Amino acid sequence: MKKFLIPIFLAVIVASCGTSKVTTNTQNKTTSFNSNSFTNSKAFEVAYQTIKLEDLKKNLYVIAADDMEGRDTGSKGQKKAGEYMVNYYKTLGVSFPKTLGSYYQKVPANYMKQRGGGNLPDSENILAFIEGSEKPEEIIVISAHYDHVGTQNGVVYNGADDDGSGTVAVMEIAKAFQSAKKAGNGPKRSILFLHVTGEEHGLFGSEYYSDNPVFPLANTVVDLNIDMIGRDDPENRGKNYVYVIGSEMLSSELKVINEAANKNTVNMELNYKYDDPNDTQRLYYRSDHYNFAKNNIPVAFYFDGIHEDYHKPTDDVEKIDYAMLQKRTQLVFATAWEIANRKERIVVDKK
Repeated sequence: MKKFLIPIFLAVIVASCGTSKVTTNTQNKTTSFNSNSFTNSKAFEVAYQTIKLEDLKKNLYVIAADDMEGRDTGSKGQKKAGEYMVNYYKTLGVSFPKTLGSYYQKVPANYMKQRGGGNLPDSENILAFIEGSEKPEEIIVISAHYDHVGTQNGVVYNGADDDGSGTVAVMEIAKAFQSAKKAGNGPKRSILFLHVTGEEHGLFGSEYYSDNPVFPLANTVVDLNIDMIGRDDPENRGKNYVYVIGSEMLSSELKVINEAANKNTVNMELNYKYDDPNDTQRLYYRSDHYNFAKNNIPVAFYFDGIHEDYHKPTDDVEKIDYAMLQKRTQLVFATAWEIANRKERIVVDKK
């Protein structure tokens, strides 16, 4: 994550299609919840259960490995991580946007240089896409940056939490939606799984996408952005929580949907500390969601806080709380599911 951090978004679920019970097992703890507000709730439950702690861990051990060399923007290591992600999507059967022609959206070096990117080389955003069954022109974006800060003085900064955690969460959410599609219950609206580059140097990848959107920004319903969801901060040590940032800045419905999704699933504490306009961290402006928000697209930013290993070489896979990573991933999926399947597009009624 950029030296400014960005929180997590809250939403609510409005459709009511029967009552069901979902049970998940996380580190030998069983969590049950009643879901009476998700469309096609049985389909939701089945897809929800595909979000596995073991799979998140498996992918993160690859994405944040030493041989990825800290995934600096445009580096050999970042490109290697990108190839792994693309192969993952191919294996799932999740393709790319047809108009793009591949999983890669080039982000030119000159574009980044003009915005303070120094001598960064060409890099790429990675886009995977599931087309909606009823409203394919309406796009739900689920985003995370897959770059980190590289190697410094011969030491690899692996960025397991920042933002390896968000990267693997997006991959796992894609798996859940694809499993539903294969079962005949694909999302009504389209889902764009957007892995952006250049976040650490200046939100360059998301800015490039917003300047050169593959789908019209007018058709983009929401951006659910995930940037660091695998740890806790000193203020919330050991708590069952997540920061959600910006969820009520532009839409009166998004926070409601997210909160309902949370209540009906993982039931975490949703912390809105960084929504305070007087907060000195100004996290609302410091992660990739902001390049959607500035274009009047509702956003929610999911974040675990600034911990002692932030932007240090000690941000390693062994320190990730995989049970919390799973829960937070499930929350984003539940929120995205409702927004993708509800009858009406969420409103944009705030400035």
